[in-house]
Amino acid sequence: MSTLADLLAEHTGLPGGAVDHLQKVVAEWQLLSDLSFADFLLWVPYIEDHENNAADRLGGDFLCVAHARPTTAPTAHPEDIVGTFIKVADHPQLRRAVVERRVCREEDPHWYLGVPVRRETIPVVYDGDVIGVLSRETNLAVPRVPSPLEIAYLGSAGDLCQMVADGTFPSVEPTADVHTSPRVGDGLIRLDANGTVIFASPNALSAYHRMGHAADLVGVRLAPLTRSLIADPFDATEIAQRMLAAIDGQPSMRTEVESRRGAVVLFRALPLRPMDTPAGALVLVRDVTEVKRRDRALLSKDATIREIHHRVKNNLQTVAALLRLQSRRTNSPEAKAALAESVRRVAAIAMVHETLSMSVDERVDLDTLLDKVIPVVGDVAVAESHVKVRRSGQFGVVSAELATPLVMVVAELAQNAVEHAYPGGQGGEVTISANRSARWLDVVISDDGKGLPRGFSLERTDGLGLQIVRTLVESELRGSLSLRRREPRGTEAVLRVPLSHRR
Repeated sequence: MSTLADLLAEHTGLPGGAVDHLQKVVAEWQLLSDLSFADFLLWVPYIEDHENNAADRLGGDFLCVAHARPTTAPTAHPEDIVGTFIKVADHPQLRRAVVERRVCREEDPHWYLGVPVRRETIPVVYDGDVIGVLSRETNLAVPRVPSPLEIAYLGSAGDLCQMVADGTFPSVEPTADVHTSPRVGDGLIRLDANGTVIFASPNALSAYHRMGHAADLVGVRLAPLTRSLIADPFDATEIAQRMLAAIDGQPSMRTEVESRRGAVVLFRALPLRPMDTPAGALVLVRDVTEVKRRDRALLSKDATIREIHHRVKNNLQTVAALLRLQSRRTNSPEAKAALAESVRRVAAIAMVHETLSMSVDERVDLDTLLDKVIPVVGDVAVAESHVKVRRSGQFGVVSAELATPLVMVVAELAQNAVEHAYPGGQGGEVTISANRSARWLDVVISDDGKGLPRGFSLERTDGLGLQIVRTLVESELRGSLSLRRREPRGTEAVLRVPLSHRR
């Protein structure tokens, strides 16, 4: 399905500013839909020749480029309407809204798929021109008894729709936080032109009770009341000023404040000025206390996990230091080599934990980590060896569960190649290459050394390093490993690790 921008670019000749305004309307219109208990459809005149003016095509088709359904009432259009065309003869109010530049309503309900639907049209005005039409379509199949909430919602929706026709809603101010702002169902307060509450929804009243206001809100001036409930003086002044600014006709961005009782609440104030007549403001309220509490708990848990990784890294470095100290006091060359290998293995694991201690999501960038581990490879090889180790391809980001055994396996295989493929101090190159797909990580460690000895078997080898590798591949990585001859010379260790469906 094409996006709003795609449909406008393909079927209209609207300039960039008009397109931006329609996108702002669509960003805000869930508010209109919920307040109206109705679907909203955005129609634009369909123009085959972009050189023609939209007014010259009013007798033709209109194209639906966007659709919003209410969360407060049954939809009038369960099917997808976007991308469909309609003749003016089938919906004459579309043309009337453009020509008369006013909100137009059908006298009788329109029957659609066996459902009675009341249709109204609102011209979308930008820079003095009508650039589209909103069709407000209410499902009348479910009767509703008018209540104070419904009356307040519909009255507020009527004012906002008139502001769309006036070209004053949405405002030209940035609205980057629309999708994270409070919604109608979260809590709604209607203020009169003096800033006094004339309606407060039950959820809005509950939010103020959490903040510390025990009485009703109706008849109370909201700005000074809210200021008295906020803990931080700067936040208290700011939220009060934003409410007063909305009453004066200035829209405000979303604001998050914390009350003296510890309740965290989101606010957004919208001015109501239909036909440039001050009519008060709407204040949307959402109690996010529990959400913030869970966020803090998760942050605390993440910080604890990172601290554990940091301490494990420190402990492993202490172990490595003790092994080095023991190695210096040992005269046996075999013991020195064994201790040096243990130091390298411990250091590799410590590097993984060091990376995890700085990660916020328990994931590791293997490319960065291996670039730190690879220089360590070869440190325990004979001194006269001149072997280079390099990495190619992308390992990518993996989970902490996968990172430690995978780094250990790659380091052991590379170290094994450096130690055994080049006898007598020969030089050469060991390459660690990776190829990653959606399901698999394929790693090949290749050398250009002497190759595998005759009769070699990975299953029967008694080398500690390869035994460690086999154990990790089978039990931790649940992958496969094979060693084979490389043409024209050398050896390849081929590792395949599954990335999906890991338990």
